[in-house]
Amino acid sequence: MAWIYLLVAAVFEVVFALGTNATEGFTVLGPSLLTIAAAAGGIFFLSLALRTLDVGVGYTVWTGIGSVGTVVLGTLIFEEAMTPGKALAFVLIIGGVLGLKLADRLSPTTPTV
Repeated sequence: MAWIYLLVAAVFEVVFALGTNATEGFTVLGPSLLTIAAAAGGIFFLSLALRTLDVGVGYTVWTGIGSVGTVVLGTLIFEEAMTPGKALAFVLIIGGVLGLKLADRLSPTTPTV
């Protein structure tokens, strides 16, 4: 369930990042409220995921998915440039996220304090 919570948190993270662009410095009410709600939702679901996952794994995966999702949607929505360097960085981030998930699955479960 922790990985599902983490994916939901990452979706909120993408909405937060994209919404921030539309707030115009938090001077536009609708996007500002959406951005604040998305930030709260992301942190809430991240906290649920971190009840099971290591904070290093959870936070890194959350920010990785959020970063990739934000750049992909920023490219589609805001017509930001997609360069070969960005594409390579995405592949590396996705590889790191998958590696962390695999490493988490293979590591022995340790009790949290």
